[in-house]
Amino acid sequence: MNWKLFGLAFSLLFLAELGDKTQLAVFTLATQHHAPWPIFFGASVALVLVTFLGAFFGDLITRYVPVHYLQVAAGLLFIAMGAGVLWQAIPAVRQMLGRLP
Repeated sequence: MNWKLFGLAFSLLFLAELGDKTQLAVFTLATQHHAPWPIFFGASVALVLVTFLGAFFGDLITRYVPVHYLQVAAGLLFIAMGAGVLWQAIPAVRQMLGRLP
């Protein structure tokens, strides 16, 4: 096993997931149901499965599509998602600005 890659994957994902919507969803479930262990195990299995699918299909896709194209596509998708979030926020911003003196 390549422990350097293991450490890199762990540290990047750990930092990326802090405050993420997944963590907030788990936090909300735990506060609503007061049952942390089933929520922990369910969320853990879900994250393991999603990570497995990403690693498996990432390896499979890079056999046929150059990594550069995938990076450009991922960047464009993130830009599109960000633009969508901003577009949805425009009415709230207008309303907020309308209340300013």
